[in-house]
Amino acid sequence: MNIFNLHRPKPEWSVGLCQCFNDIPTCCITCLLPCITFGRIAEIVDEGQTSCFNQGCVYGLLMMVQFQWLYSCIYREKMRKKFSLPEQPCCDCCVNFCCELCALCQEHAELKARGFDPSIGTYNELYQFHCYNQSYLAVMLFVVLLS
Repeated sequence: MNIFNLHRPKPEWSVGLCQCFNDIPTCCITCLLPCITFGRIAEIVDEGQTSCFNQGCVYGLLMMVQFQWLYSCIYREKMRKKFSLPEQPCCDCCVNFCCELCALCQEHAELKARGFDPSIGTYNELYQFHCYNQSYLAVMLFVVLLS
């Protein structure tokens, strides 16, 4: 009997990188407006210190110059460190550069598997309502910018 748990298994991602279609609504939102999915992930990873709206807007602005993957890479690394997840299948920046949308879906699914609900935010009901309204505003801002 190992009383020190020395051979504890390493934590793994709950879903693979290419299992985007396990959650069709998240997959659709991520494909159409990845800034919303990113904002939701960033809000939880930052433990509510930043809002989904602010992070989504920064991501959306970086999309215009094709550097959103770099910003997303930073948050993937934060999330991995927070939950002791392995750097799979390759380094975070490579994953986000080559498979940005799949990476966002995987991170979103990981947060859900760990008991968070990224679609409503992190803390109390008022804050969750506020986050929902900000997500709606982010969609409207993105549509206006595309026009």
